[in-house]
Amino acid sequence: MSIETRTPGKNEVLFTWFNNYSGVTIKTPSKTFVIDPVDVKPREFKNVDAVLITHEHYDHLDQSTVSEIQKITQCDVVADPTSYSRLKNVIPSDKLREVQPGSEVKFGEVSVKVEKSNHPPAATPITYIITSEDGVKLFHTADSLPFPEMAEIANREKLDVVFCTVGIAPGASPETGFEIARLTKPKVAVPYHSSSSAALKRFSELLKEQLSEVSCLIPEIGKIYQVTKRT
Repeated sequence: MSIETRTPGKNEVLFTWFNNYSGVTIKTPSKTFVIDPVDVKPREFKNVDAVLITHEHYDHLDQSTVSEIQKITQCDVVADPTSYSRLKNVIPSDKLREVQPGSEVKFGEVSVKVEKSNHPPAATPITYIITSEDGVKLFHTADSLPFPEMAEIANREKLDVVFCTVGIAPGASPETGFEIARLTKPKVAVPYHSSSSAALKRFSELLKEQLSEVSCLIPEIGKIYQVTKRT
């Protein structure tokens, strides 16, 4: 079943992980967001409100895929400055928005806040906090390594879900992913950005051993998950 055929209820958000990187579709009761669409067929997306791009690396930005999704769905595209410059010639100007840390974009009652990213190989990397109509908060950390301000973000936002990078990106590991979870203390921590089941499992073990109050959700590609607002 496609995530697009399902609608989350009050205080719920749905998400699905669609590649081995940070490709995630997030669906609130009224909006659908696709983050870093790479290694995915554009025609799988029929109803999208916005594509969000975190940085310019090949496993996060595929200009042709973003362009095709935008043509099919007429969605907006939100991107960091470097990715924005690479998309200017393929996305209509009224549909493309450049953002940087501190920016906030509203889609109806849904908020997309832009935060910093600790991913040195990228030129202008960013992360996103998506807040649903009912206040469910998801922090998409892309390729970021942990950074101290994550604790401040957590205190301010009271995060429900945090996606934690555990591999592939330079310096990333289950241990650095765990540190993201430790700093942000979400209701649910989701390890991703790895094709290694061992890395996902190791993250889960670290969480259970050292941060048992945070639930771990190990995602399977293509499976739809439902998350709820913390109480």
